[in-house]
Amino acid sequence: MDIRKIDDTISVAPQITYEDVAEAARLGFRTLVANRPDKEEFGQPAMADIEAAALENGLTWIYMPVQSGNVTDEDVDRFGEMIRDSEKPVLAFCRSGTRCTVLWALNAARTTPAREVFSKARNAGYDISGLAPRMEQQSRNR
Repeated sequence: MDIRKIDDTISVAPQITYEDVAEAARLGFRTLVANRPDKEEFGQPAMADIEAAALENGLTWIYMPVQSGNVTDEDVDRFGEMIRDSEKPVLAFCRSGTRCTVLWALNAARTTPAREVFSKARNAGYDISGLAPRMEQQSRNR
């Protein structure tokens, strides 16, 4: 499992497996968020199986699918509410972790300077520089 810490409240990961959930719980994560639609790609683990593992391991499970390459403002709003209301730390996953990072970054841009958002994403291994115009737009939603 390739966990990439963004900050103390959230980490992201590429697709996890049923077996990875116990490790996430052992590492101290309290909430598991799936940003990948079920059956997005042939052969990916079933979300129902990962949900079952989350519940078996005492994690809060949140299924919040977002279409790759089509993150809406409503998705960003929902993600921000989830971060605010969930028990932390949160582990969010999708196919590569990028979608989760984009959701986090667009929400964070509402309260955090862009350079700090870019730095945290870069430190986690994600180049989100292409989001600059959209982050500027989100910063006006403060």
